[in-house]
Amino acid sequence: MVAAAVVGTVALGTGVGVWASSGGGGGSQEGGARQPSSGRAAGSGTATPSASPTPSRAYPLSQAPRTIPAVRSHTPASGPGWKPQKADRVVISDGELADEGRLIAGELGLTYAGEKDDVRAGDVRLALGGGGGNQESYTMTVRSGRVDISGPGEAGVFYGTRTLKQEVHGGGTAPEGVVRDEPAKPVRGFNLDIARKPYSESWIEDRIRELGDLKFNELGLHISDDQAFRIESSTHPEIVATDHLTKAQVQRIVDLANSRYITVVPEIDSPGHLGAVLAAHPDLQLRNASGIATKGAIDISKPASAKLVDDLLNEYAGLFTGNQWHLGGDEYQALTVKDPQASYPQLAAAARQKYGSGGTVADLTTGWLNDRADTVRAHDKTMRAWNDGFYRGTSVQAAKDLQVAYWTGKEIGARQPVEYLSAGRKVINYNDEFLYYVLGQPQTFVYPTGQRIYEQWNPRVLRGTTAVPARYDGQILGGSFAVWGDFPNAQTEAQVAAGIRMPLRATAQKLWDPRTPAMSWTDFRDLANRLG
Repeated sequence: MVAAAVVGTVALGTGVGVWASSGGGGGSQEGGARQPSSGRAAGSGTATPSASPTPSRAYPLSQAPRTIPAVRSHTPASGPGWKPQKADRVVISDGELADEGRLIAGELGLTYAGEKDDVRAGDVRLALGGGGGNQESYTMTVRSGRVDISGPGEAGVFYGTRTLKQEVHGGGTAPEGVVRDEPAKPVRGFNLDIARKPYSESWIEDRIRELGDLKFNELGLHISDDQAFRIESSTHPEIVATDHLTKAQVQRIVDLANSRYITVVPEIDSPGHLGAVLAAHPDLQLRNASGIATKGAIDISKPASAKLVDDLLNEYAGLFTGNQWHLGGDEYQALTVKDPQASYPQLAAAARQKYGSGGTVADLTTGWLNDRADTVRAHDKTMRAWNDGFYRGTSVQAAKDLQVAYWTGKEIGARQPVEYLSAGRKVINYNDEFLYYVLGQPQTFVYPTGQRIYEQWNPRVLRGTTAVPARYDGQILGGSFAVWGDFPNAQTEAQVAAGIRMPLRATAQKLWDPRTPAMSWTDFRDLANRLG
């Protein structure tokens, strides 16, 4: 007798269950020789017409797959599950899914058959459907020896293939039943400082593949700082470091990221952190009343300064095809002194000329950020800036559509995250207490651990270790783990990759589902090690 199927949705929270057996889909038998877990004829090399269990077999109710991030819900069922065999096909119902089909077929050693209407045992079928819901959501059904993955958008179907890939990793079985999954947060990012420390194209591409499998959807590239400007430029070749990425290399990086539904978010930071650019344009270097140069700061009172930065913003807007842009805006040294108006009289004069007798250096700096936002907005980008680029008590207000990249509360006049949220701003979490991997561990920074992120952080913990009230959750778009190269030689590329491995996985889990994980850290770490 076949055991009666008991079907009930398991709400997983972070939703990690433990498979009933190493095969994941069942495996217990009531008499007779052991049958292959796929439900297909052993040794035949071809799928049988029906993958339904025979009366000689009984299967326990399936348990949720073990993946990172964990699936949000799983409806269990009794059955053998699905395990890839060479004769199996990947078929698609929509031509737009050809890339996803080819990718998962290659990863699992299956045949990519393209668009097909016929149904065979062993098939993995990808399809678009389900209305206009979350484009990153998907449903995966394992039943009758087949796998069906569908979603309203291509990104969701891709994420379904990532779940399947993890489920059957190392010879495992996708458990019988239905997975319904979607991310809690729309921004799930990794930010990389390539200005202070150059990274090879191949290293960045390896990270993109890793990020894609973990369902991240953003790669931030900090391409300019005091140490170097790292991307080929046609408008200002004089600013480019010897060790840099060519535009062809960047194009390949962007193309690979796009294939994994990862948006590359460039950051050309201004009006601070421009030391490498200013080395080639010393006439635009900001100087104080005594004529002393101010590190990394461009003189925003000079029209030529705006032209230089706008040249770069316009040049790269077409190279980075995504709809997101980071304007920087942090740590402008003119505003870290006791009396900016007295220390920088040329900025004070420009502020009064532009904004009237009450104009301040902070007003002028805010206006600079707004003007750069106008340049980027013309390219249909959504923009963000670091939280310390938004100033309190100014007559000029930062553009309303600027999102806040909240990273610190250490700046002069630091404001709590709630001040930005209560003003209606959308915020992205870069909390330097948990998410900053700073090479060499300068100042008070320590390398973050996956365990601390997994056990103590969630997207509402924007500053320090305290979460903002739950009523603001909808304004927090997500978060980004960041690597900064303050001491670039402190670690090699390989050491960075190893050091961020578990923090990335913990961050992926908490951005997909911010609730307290059901799986212990030890079990999560062991799962990560098993999945590779």
